[in-house]
Amino acid sequence: MSPHVAQIGFLPAPAGLSGAQVLERWPSLADIAEVAASAGTRICVVQAAMHAERLTHNGIDYHFIDVRGMRRRARGRRIATELAALGVELGHVHGLGFPEEAHALAQQLPDLPLLFQDHADRAPRRWWRRWQWRRRYRAMAAVAFTAPELAWPFAAAGVLGPATRVFAIPESSSRFQPGDRARARDETGLHGHPAVLWVGHLQPGKDPLTALDGIALAVQKLPGLQLWCAYGHAPMLAQVRARIERDPWLAGRVHLLGRVPHARIETLMQAADLFVSASRGEGCGYSAMEAIACGTVPVLTDIPALRALTDDARVGRLWPCGDARALAEALVEATLERMPSEQVRAHFDATLSFGAVGRRWREAYLQLLHSPDACAQAIESRPGSLA
Repeated sequence: MSPHVAQIGFLPAPAGLSGAQVLERWPSLADIAEVAASAGTRICVVQAAMHAERLTHNGIDYHFIDVRGMRRRARGRRIATELAALGVELGHVHGLGFPEEAHALAQQLPDLPLLFQDHADRAPRRWWRRWQWRRRYRAMAAVAFTAPELAWPFAAAGVLGPATRVFAIPESSSRFQPGDRARARDETGLHGHPAVLWVGHLQPGKDPLTALDGIALAVQKLPGLQLWCAYGHAPMLAQVRARIERDPWLAGRVHLLGRVPHARIETLMQAADLFVSASRGEGCGYSAMEAIACGTVPVLTDIPALRALTDDARVGRLWPCGDARALAEALVEATLERMPSEQVRAHFDATLSFGAVGRRWREAYLQLLHSPDACAQAIESRPGSLA
């Protein structure tokens, strides 16, 4: 049996773009649909937009719904009308930040199971917002996070009811591939023993200063180490430069590449020995996933999403947030271990590829459709974390 699932986007697509241009601007819209369809599930996409259009791309039907001038609840009702016309069996809603739209949709289609997918959303903190979300999300049948621990704040806020299932499914996958390292180094100019790559904003949540502290310590045992940094948003750039300039262990070995086209990131990852992240929080960790897809050994902070991507460091190394000395040790260990890129890519194929993630989505869809009254998966909690 192939269930008919609609992936639903309540956030209106940018005005002035055609459907094809929206897919270029928002590549994850197509990627997540194609991931789910890869296991044989019948997927369509119903997306709020500033125009009406229908198109088919890589076997997926996209329905762009004109919601111009509509309030939130009206958008939910309009999308519900489209879902009813399509005869879908299950709704897969992108994001947890649309309680009004979701509630209106559920009121109009009370028998349609709704699975919500987290996209680095935040649980409401103010009591009155929590109360609103609890009422609006009563019809939530299930929610998917990259790691189950990411559900804890929503459970603590009372947003997840006792019958809401929690699925642990990576947010998406990656189309990146391994490549010839020598050729990639010739093309990019990357060098180092090891060559370490950073891809992430230079902002507090990514903690670049701890990363630099760890690199400075690691260099004392790995004198050939070179760090290459690709980044976009960079409010801490001045601090990063100052940290590099004042430390003789960093000066001359940290290369600030700035903003790099996405296609170029793949080549940089193919050229690097290690991928480093100092992030203090992630909904998924796309850059880390892309590095693993390229066969690059990840050295990542020990946070739920990155722990899930590496299967508790089955590939690479994990280190505690903010601990520069632990990062240095992880870099040295990963360099000495020299995990083959083929082993890293094999982990990706088995757990993070389109086919692997697609099978997990299909299993979740079928569970909701065939046993809607089964007991919810328990959310393991820290002492006192669930109110």
